[in-house]
Amino acid sequence: MTSANPTQEPHRELAHRKFDGVEVVLVWHRTTDELTVTVLNERNGAYFELAAEPHEALDVFNHPYAHAAFQGLLYSEALAA
Repeated sequence: MTSANPTQEPHRELAHRKFDGVEVVLVWHRTTDELTVTVLNERNGAYFELAAEPHEALDVFNHPYAHAAFQGLLYSEALAA
């Protein structure tokens, strides 16, 4: 039996936080070398995902709603998705 090699995973969770029903995750996608931040509001089902440049990834992780607004994603649109 072989054990899973974590370096072969297609993505890696770099940061995670959850507070008051809102979960935010920073993910690195190994195959494309891209970073994304996902936000899930468990209270109302809203979910959205943002691309993040390496130099701003932690800022996007820490302030996803501000970056979503800056990128033109309105919170109400996330509810409809």
